[in-house]
Amino acid sequence: MQIYECAQKADGSYEWTFKAPEAVLESRTGASLGKHYAGPTWGAPDGSTVVGEVRARDPGPSSTAIPWLLLASKSNTGSGVFAGTRSIQRVDTVGGLAPATACAAGNLKAVAKVPYTATYYFYR
Repeated sequence: MQIYECAQKADGSYEWTFKAPEAVLESRTGASLGKHYAGPTWGAPDGSTVVGEVRARDPGPSSTAIPWLLLASKSNTGSGVFAGTRSIQRVDTVGGLAPATACAAGNLKAVAKVPYTATYYFYR
């Protein structure tokens, strides 16, 4: 899921703002590989993590999906699978855009969880 919150901007208008991802990582065969959450952080069952920082963004081929990203590792923890990750690539995105419903004073601070799928590549 991509988590958005209805917020008021400095100019007084309202918009859905991205807060965090909340996703389960799975292999191509469906095996659990960990989770993806705020930071952006990826965590493995072995306790290792990688926190990324966006270096490049591409809209991708679909205007109805979140952008493709290239992220550099900002920090790593543990000695497991994510410990040596130096960069992360998000491609093949489907869905995940901010809600189409209005964000206004009446639903200020409302939270929306929007489903998405993506392919993530982790490079050492």
